[in-house]
Amino acid sequence: MMRMRPSGSDDGSSRGSAEEAAAGAREVGGEWEMRPGGMLVQRRGWDPRAPPPEMRLRISCGAARFEVSVCSLATFRELKKILTAETGLQPAEQRLFYKGKERGDGEFLDVCGVKNRSKVVLTEDPTSLERRYVEMRKNARIQSAQRAVSAVSMEVDKLADQVTTIEKSITERNKVAEIQITTLIELLMRQAVKLDSIHTEGDASSQKNLQAKRVQKCVETLDLLKTRNGRLKPAVVTTKWETFDPPTATTHWEYFD
Repeated sequence: MMRMRPSGSDDGSSRGSAEEAAAGAREVGGEWEMRPGGMLVQRRGWDPRAPPPEMRLRISCGAARFEVSVCSLATFRELKKILTAETGLQPAEQRLFYKGKERGDGEFLDVCGVKNRSKVVLTEDPTSLERRYVEMRKNARIQSAQRAVSAVSMEVDKLADQVTTIEKSITERNKVAEIQITTLIELLMRQAVKLDSIHTEGDASSQKNLQAKRVQKCVETLDLLKTRNGRLKPAVVTTKWETFDPPTATTHWEYFD
C-alpha cells in the first residue's frame, strides 16, 4: 500500500524552497526567474553587463507632486538621496511611506512591491522640522539685531561728523558754546544705551562692539575738547562805525506876486 504525504508539510517545504530560491535569485543579480510551478530557471536573453532597468515613481510631498527616475533594484536610502536634489531635505530628514507603511533605508524597492508609476509619500521628519523652525527663529533674531546695529551706526556717523566740526573749530582757537559739546555727549550716550539693549550673535556682535568703541572714542574726544574750549577766550567783536556829515541842502525859493 502506498501512503500519501500530508499535503500541509509538502506545501510548507515547497513554499520554503520557493522563498530560498527567490532569495538566491536576488543574490545572483536577477539572472534567474521563478516559473509558476516554483521552478527556478535561468532568464532568457539575460545579459549580466546590461544595467538594471529604471522606473518612474510618483512622489507626493505635501501639496507638491513630482516624479523621479530610480533604479528598480535600489533601496529606499538611495531613493532619499535622489529626493534630496528635488526637495532640499537631507536623507536623515526624510520619511518615506509606501502603501501606508513607513519604509526603512535598507529595504529594496522591488521587494516592497514598488513598480513603475507607483506612488511614494514623502514627509519631513518631525524632529528635523522642529530644528528647522528653531534655526529660522535664530536667523530672524540675528537679522533683527543686524538692522538695529546698522541704524545705530548711521546715527553715530552723523554725530561723529559733528565732533569733527567742533574739533576743527577749537583747533582754530574759535570758542564753541559749551551747550553744543554737552548736548553732543548726551546724544552719543543715548546711542551707547541702545547698543547695550541689542542682543546680538555671530557677526552682529562684532559690529556692535565696533560701534560701541566708536561711541566711546567720540565721548573721550569731546571731554578733551571741552577742557580745551574752556581755556579759550571768547572773541571780542569790535565794530567801527563810519560817520557821515549830513548833506548841505540848498533851497531856492521862488516868489510870486
